[in-house]
Amino acid sequence: MFPLGTVLFPTMLLPLHVFEPRYRALVDDCVAGDGEFGVTLIERGSEVGGGDVRTDVGTVARIVQVERFEDGRFAVAAVGTRRIRIERWLADDPYPRAEVVDWEDVGTTETALDDADALFRRALALAAELGEAPAPLDVELAEDPATATFQIGALAPLGPLDRQALLATERPDDRVTLLVAQLTDVVELLRARLGR
Repeated sequence: MFPLGTVLFPTMLLPLHVFEPRYRALVDDCVAGDGEFGVTLIERGSEVGGGDVRTDVGTVARIVQVERFEDGRFAVAAVGTRRIRIERWLADDPYPRAEVVDWEDVGTTETALDDADALFRRALALAAELGEAPAPLDVELAEDPATATFQIGALAPLGPLDRQALLATERPDDRVTLLVAQLTDVVELLRARLGR
């Protein structure tokens, strides 16, 4: 497991600079194995040194590119593949480990994404006016609505706990509803910052 201060959604890219000895060992083991590891959000604490509090829902990441530097550090590119639930944390020896189960969405997305998409685009436009756009305004979303909800969650100007709430939402329809509520708040905040 690789606890981070960020949320990884399925289908999204995760670039990592790996320098801690325990995570160097994790990358070595992953490269020698199936190339997969779990990512979970650190709720409290730091990415470096341990002693953190971790969430119980995460994402499996698959390494798609890795470069090892002479000093032992790694540059890793991984992509989120599927959600997992952490059943039990194990000892952090030699790196964080956990017993996990795959966690698929329950049901399909029946709720239209139109409102969430419109709010997403509005939030991006307002953030761009502030010089803080996290994604281009013309970003294309996946045709699959469930995947599109993860993309919006990853690319919208949301905080890590809001993103974690989206990742931990069981049903895609509920994720759409949550996105609309979160993005409505974000748009209001950005408008207030712009004095509108």
